[in-house]
Amino acid sequence: MTTSHTLSAEALTLGYGDRTIIDGLDLVLPPGRITAIVGANGCGKSTLLRALARLIAPKEGRVLLDGAPLQTRPSKEIARTLGLLPQSPTAPEGIAVADLVGRGRHPHQKLLARWSERDYEVVSQSLQATGTADLADRAVDELSGGQRQRVWIAMALAQETDILLLDEPTTFLDVAHQVEVLDLLTDLNRDRGTTIVMVLHDINMAARYADHVIALRGGDIVASGPPSDVVTTALIRDVFDLDALVIADPISGTPIVLPRGRHHVLGTPDAPPPVTVPDAAATAALRSVAVASDPLDDEMRLP
Repeated sequence: MTTSHTLSAEALTLGYGDRTIIDGLDLVLPPGRITAIVGANGCGKSTLLRALARLIAPKEGRVLLDGAPLQTRPSKEIARTLGLLPQSPTAPEGIAVADLVGRGRHPHQKLLARWSERDYEVVSQSLQATGTADLADRAVDELSGGQRQRVWIAMALAQETDILLLDEPTTFLDVAHQVEVLDLLTDLNRDRGTTIVMVLHDINMAARYADHVIALRGGDIVASGPPSDVVTTALIRDVFDLDALVIADPISGTPIVLPRGRHHVLGTPDAPPPVTVPDAAATAALRSVAVASDPLDDEMRLP
């Protein structure tokens, strides 16, 4: 279980060259939970994730794994504890899917040692879990963007780390596959206790799947906590410069952000209509209805 591992940052300052992206940030990631990092483009989300994975060194401050500076820990020890799926990973030319996923086993293998039965078992499970088993013999560079993304996630699963960092894991995926991937990560968290930390652009997916949300603006944390506390009308306006209505998802009860476009106006930004969370009976009724009214324009739309 990941509750024995903690990942945090103290007075963390990050940047590239003379440009500072994050300045003096303090952060504690809840162990054994799913955390989503959200914010507008360029706010420092990916930079922060890269520092947490030791891919970039802090200008000041430090990242701590179990209370010890990350920079002082042996690389193989870190690789057995902490895994990263970057935003745009690159596979060696011509490598087969199964071989790429198998590279996730390297931190668990000794130099020149033969593959164990456990290695083969984990790779097979990772391919099955991501729906890529039928692609095992295909070259990665022959796959579609969505297929490649699922293969990379399979490799991250094969690494079997207690902490998993993912930068936009739903990139290139359609809605159905986005849900499949996020359900998979939720299962990994619930079944193994894996700490999941992911950067997401979709605020509604973040609110629905995360236990803990961190909102960044200009390299600073402006809010953190449960989605119901963080995802509010005021925060969406502050972080994304977007006027929106925030209501409760009738299925999950988590917040849903509905942007107010110029052609979809309900009430006024200063006086949005009251929204109540539906009870169990109302939720059941909503699920049984084939169409639903869009609260922003009162037109009937498919759910």
